[in-house]
Amino acid sequence: MIKTSFTELVGIEHPIVQGGMQWVGRAELTAAVSNAGGLGILTALTQPTPEDLTKEIARCREMTDKPFGVNITILPTIKPVPYDEYAQAAVEAGIKVIETAGRSPEQFMPMFKENDVKVVHKCTSVRHAIKAEKIGCDAVSIDGFECAGHPGEDDIPGLLLIPVTRDALSIPMIASGGFGDGRGLAAALALGADGINMGTRFVATQEAPVHENVKQQMVKANERDTALVFRTLRNTARIYKNSVAEKVIEIEAQPGDTNFEDLAPLVAGVKGREVLEKGDLEHGVWTAGMVVGLINDIPTCETLINRIMADAEEVIKARLNGLLA
Repeated sequence: MIKTSFTELVGIEHPIVQGGMQWVGRAELTAAVSNAGGLGILTALTQPTPEDLTKEIARCREMTDKPFGVNITILPTIKPVPYDEYAQAAVEAGIKVIETAGRSPEQFMPMFKENDVKVVHKCTSVRHAIKAEKIGCDAVSIDGFECAGHPGEDDIPGLLLIPVTRDALSIPMIASGGFGDGRGLAAALALGADGINMGTRFVATQEAPVHENVKQQMVKANERDTALVFRTLRNTARIYKNSVAEKVIEIEAQPGDTNFEDLAPLVAGVKGREVLEKGDLEHGVWTAGMVVGLINDIPTCETLINRIMADAEEVIKARLNGLLA
């Protein structure tokens, strides 16, 4: 068994977190991860309204009595999102761990602190991690360049980002981006992390509410099957490399400034949701990290977490200790 400052902070058995994922972080997956000893995370904005989030939290509690959290990703949007109402709904429902991402959660910190909520802020740079600690976050999730979704604009891979962030912080830190097996967990711990955050790897599990075509495509993929888009807009995103992604890259490569309106029909969120729900892999884009190169099966969350823990302990005990001889 591996205990860290993060497992103690949030009251979980294993240092493995299922990060918030739009359209994917629902009760079925969240409860399965928590029941297996990790920390499952519901994605607040997957729910249409704060009231629906309250219902999803209640549904998750019917499936697990273990700790789980809620993700609130704060980003600029065309249509205003009532982030404060989602945060309030989570707090009023008794959630004690909230993962925040995107913009700083500073405006919500007084409410979180008053209700004994542990805040884990996802960052893509050391400077943002330092700010998160300064405003009172209890832990950070540091996101390397390998990750799915938004890796920031600094392009720093986890091998360097994890230890330099560790040197700058005194609060617990989990590592995100590129993690999918026990070797990765052992490496993250060696680099100074107190656990790992996995998104893409948990998509390819039996409990993930995602179409089987998507899961099988991730099994077939290798480490080169992701693409970076929105680079010209300085809002970089890593997605699965399908024909739609290649069309976006083609448009961005044209001379002159990129106009988001030219990209919008290709990258509309509703089309990405339909990919995940209906399995038409060329209908839209969906986020995926480079860790797809390590995905070879579609296990249950329990099998996956148990395997990661066993393999990590084997790496630490047998391989690393053996090298000391």
